[in-house]
Amino acid sequence: MAASAVKEPIGISGAGRGGNGRGSFGGDGRGGGSSARSVPPQRTYVTGMGVALGGILMFFMALVSALVVRKGAPSGGWQALGTAHLPWRILTLDTLILLASSATLARAHNRFRAHDDEAFSHWWGVTAILGVFFLGGQLLAWRELAAAGMYLATNPSSSFFYVLTAAHGLHLLGGIVGLLAVAFYKTRRLSRGTAISVASLYWHFMDGIWLCLFLVLLAGNR
Repeated sequence: MAASAVKEPIGISGAGRGGNGRGSFGGDGRGGGSSARSVPPQRTYVTGMGVALGGILMFFMALVSALVVRKGAPSGGWQALGTAHLPWRILTLDTLILLASSATLARAHNRFRAHDDEAFSHWWGVTAILGVFFLGGQLLAWRELAAAGMYLATNPSSSFFYVLTAAHGLHLLGGIVGLLAVAFYKTRRLSRGTAISVASLYWHFMDGIWLCLFLVLLAGNR
């Protein structure tokens, strides 16, 4: 009788420790369950990137709005670059390069989903290389414009050309850095699939921004 009375509270005490510690979760409070909860879900990073892209969109919309207002200002002074000075051939080639980079990026993403790491690395690297080619094309466009005597302060149209292309080039350079970061990604806090999705979203967005800027530059310099 006395023995059973002693055993009963010991059993209850053991159950209590099991519920609060290793018995229920198979860990000591620092194991898989706790660390899994400490990693934010993918939608957190995608939402954060969406907010950042919204800010970038507003930035470029402000620049384009300033271009439209300045071109239509009653004070005049706007001198369109025209087809003689606007490096439209280089800009067209750059646009095709950027469209091709979106296609190769989509191909890389598909290969990642298919667990084909070798093909993923290949197409991901091709995308980064095409991005470098695009930036090289932008430098050539600036050089051609400068050779024609059109500099940043020559007239409002040339000023906007340099500012818009430089702003986009800097953002795309950030995208190239992001691609390289994903290629050599090691940390476990963010899954590689999430990093690829976020980087792809940014890259495709910058491609779309460039298409809009390309049309604006052509329309504003006729």
